[in-house]
Amino acid sequence: MRALERPKPDHVYDPAAEIRALRRYRDNEPGRAIPGRTAGHVLLATWNIANLGVHKRRDADHRLIAEILSWFELVAVQEVADDLSGIDAVVTHLPRHYALIFTDKAGNDERAAYIYDTRRVRLGGKIGEIGVTESERAEVRLPGINRAFEGFNRNPYLASFVIEGKTLLVANAHLYYGETSTAAAQRDSMERRQLEALAIGRWCDLRRQSRNAYTRSILAVGDFNLPERVAGDPIFDALTRRGLELPPHTTRIPRTNVTNSADYDQIAFVPGLKRNLVETGVFDFDGALFRAIWDPQATHYWRTCAKYYVSDHRPLWTRLKLP
Repeated sequence: MRALERPKPDHVYDPAAEIRALRRYRDNEPGRAIPGRTAGHVLLATWNIANLGVHKRRDADHRLIAEILSWFELVAVQEVADDLSGIDAVVTHLPRHYALIFTDKAGNDERAAYIYDTRRVRLGGKIGEIGVTESERAEVRLPGINRAFEGFNRNPYLASFVIEGKTLLVANAHLYYGETSTAAAQRDSMERRQLEALAIGRWCDLRRQSRNAYTRSILAVGDFNLPERVAGDPIFDALTRRGLELPPHTTRIPRTNVTNSADYDQIAFVPGLKRNLVETGVFDFDGALFRAIWDPQATHYWRTCAKYYVSDHRPLWTRLKLP
């Protein structure tokens, strides 16, 4: 994992004041509301917290991250470092009824994690990773791509969760991004990512239809490194080829990355489950933080602080009626 640019100088701030600003923004700014917890529903989010455990974050930074996480009942987290000090520090600022589970490291020395509110959510019996056996890899193929699928760089992290007796199975993914230094490298990386996207969609489709399915209520969530959530985008087309549905978010925030350039993060539903979707949205924490250093004529320092201390991705959430 390679850290983002560190602010120079460090921005020193009052975390209590920044948390108050976040809450005001959430509660008062049109389109930013986060729903409350209600019976018969679950409030789920996915968040790539950039290089968590690699950046030299301070206690104040961990408090800000924990504040946002605490608004949700279940969160899939990407970019957790092999060094667990970052996520452990965040958890110390969460209420004691939150629990953490995570994988071992994989590609890019990354782990995946789930954080969940044990008052409403309990861990189910199925936990693991999506793996594609050698005998099945030939089935992961797309027109125009001649390379073979060699497996995931980071196997999506599977965990089942039970809420009010209803079981959801969540696949937490961070797709391969790769090199972009040359046209050939960029093409190679995109093809590899397309095959990973197809492999996730294929797995969800097969498990949903299996007579031995643990549950048919399956979500694929995470950072899919999706350029645009539109038909014709190569990652979108591969991810949805086997039926996964990617509903648009209902908030007015344009994209899930802080620079508003891509739809990297998604919550994908197997066919039939999307009808349970009540609302979904992006929370642009960067619209509220660090106003003391905001300068519309020179945004680099402010943006560097937002990315380094919190993340270069925004959390994406959904309120789902329990199936």
